[in-house]
Amino acid sequence: MDSFYIKDASKYVGKEVTVKGWLYNKRSSGKVNFLLIRDGTGIIQSVAVRSEIPDEEFKLFDKITQESSIIVSGVIGEDSRAPGGYELSLKHIEIVQISEPYPISPKEHGVSFLMNKRHLWLRSKKQHAILRIRAEVINAVRDFFNNEGFILVDTPILTPCACEGTTTLFETEYFGEKAYLTQTGQLYNEATCMAFGKVYCFGPTFRAEKSKTRRHITEFWQVEPEIAYAELKDIMDYAEKVIVYIVERVLEKRKDDLITIERNIKPLENIKSPFPKITYSEAVKLINEKGSYFEWGDDFGAPQETLISDSFDKPIHISHFPTKVKPFYMKRAPEDEKLALGVDVLAPEGYGEIVGGGQREENLEILEKRLKEDNLPRKAFEWYLDLRRYGSVPHAGFGLGIERVTTWICGIHHIRESIAFPRLLDSIYP
Repeated sequence: MDSFYIKDASKYVGKEVTVKGWLYNKRSSGKVNFLLIRDGTGIIQSVAVRSEIPDEEFKLFDKITQESSIIVSGVIGEDSRAPGGYELSLKHIEIVQISEPYPISPKEHGVSFLMNKRHLWLRSKKQHAILRIRAEVINAVRDFFNNEGFILVDTPILTPCACEGTTTLFETEYFGEKAYLTQTGQLYNEATCMAFGKVYCFGPTFRAEKSKTRRHITEFWQVEPEIAYAELKDIMDYAEKVIVYIVERVLEKRKDDLITIERNIKPLENIKSPFPKITYSEAVKLINEKGSYFEWGDDFGAPQETLISDSFDKPIHISHFPTKVKPFYMKRAPEDEKLALGVDVLAPEGYGEIVGGGQREENLEILEKRLKEDNLPRKAFEWYLDLRRYGSVPHAGFGLGIERVTTWICGIHHIRESIAFPRLLDSIYP
């Protein structure tokens, strides 16, 4: 008797199998009991007929509650009426543990209640599907950069200095000194790309942003490639290629999950190269033409990003931002010192920025001047300046946010559902 996973049901038609899982739901017609059982890979309808199962096991049906853990065995058969198209004709039922009354019932619950029960909410069909899609996004990201010849080099979580500004740092004590949870692995990527040429890091990053918008969480994951001898155009090309690759991969591997969450896949099928490319100044003009006054020099917020993306049905590159809204290490445009050689990529359908990056300043004297202008502690950046002393070259990179991309691809309203245990401004539980 084989032990199997529900996702493989098609391979076991006519065979007796054992399912180890949990009761998702049940119903009865008297002489026939129906149990929906999940095992983490899928859900299968199991049928217990009184005449085909020991009487004492048939009577267990009344005891089994939602989310009770059970082990059942029976024969797999095809049934187009059953969820997934397969059904399990039961021969034996074994109870592992009877669940207490499950707090998440089929009735409607408020989001705050569900987030407080996030550890249980993950078992629902929609949340389960979203996280499977997230896993595919991550697999696609890794495969893309590995196939493109990038080397994965891990960067530290604890750092001695700020990368994206000092106002959004989580500070901690480190053996008598101050340390910070990393905002990005980028500065360390700049070191490793000088050793390996093309690198990427992938891991959690932290921003202590006091924001309650649907696009922000304080702990998020991102992939950050960095390329030696690269300029702004090179990373714009890579950003576009990886986004197309991710979307195609999800459509290929996770279409059933997209259907489960009722995502309209037509907009996703339209995500092909080339993407529109506009400058910051052109984006400002577009915003103002739409009747929303916006002053040149300010950074875009969610309303402006939505106005811009509403004009396109694909992700949009926006480049050449004002230097004052970009970090000290961003190289300035040779034709205009007020502009930075940076790029953001906005997702369509109003989902905001999913990629941010640019070309780095490779000149030692200029970088020293920028540190002084931004009042940053030179000692903490001395190692970073070494990269400009010893074999400096033009280089560029970007960060792609896993939660932002997952939220857009899934078409969900709030970023908090795109990660198993979100960390929010007003919540760190569970």
